[in-house]
Amino acid sequence: MKLFKKIIFVLFAIFLVIQFIPVNRQNPQDPNTFNAPPEVKVIFERSCFDCHTAQTEWPWYSFVAPISWLVARDVSEGRKELRLDLWGSYSDADKKNIIRHCIKEIEEGKMPMPIYTLIHTDADITPDQLALIKKWHVSLGKSSVSPESTDNIRSESRHKEHENEEKH
Repeated sequence: MKLFKKIIFVLFAIFLVIQFIPVNRQNPQDPNTFNAPPEVKVIFERSCFDCHTAQTEWPWYSFVAPISWLVARDVSEGRKELRLDLWGSYSDADKKNIIRHCIKEIEEGKMPMPIYTLIHTDADITPDQLALIKKWHVSLGKSSVSPESTDNIRSESRHKEHENEEKH
């Protein structure tokens, strides 16, 4: 019993100490240029903005280590993949590719992340909401969404960036 108490005390002490490890929870001061029909925008705001914009609402548990590390990592990775608040800076072709990729991720159950929807149950995207996103995608000039066409969106985008750098 004495050993058990010592183990509990050490674990509690470690838990207290790790609370002082800093985590980056900053939201860059970038303007939000995401422009979509209101019924689509509300879906993205509820299901995507916490990880894919600089408008993250940091919940209470994002201040408790080690959960804070996971939340900060997920937000950082989400922002690296896609910044919806910088929507206005993307070309029309990139916007179409981004939405096509989003549709694929939603259909495969990858987005919103299942760990996110466990706590944010209202972030789940329903089939009707997905249909709205697809309709918006079509209005952006793309008439169909095929899984094959979404496989290389990131590599295509990076290839285009590389080509642009070589031209300049």
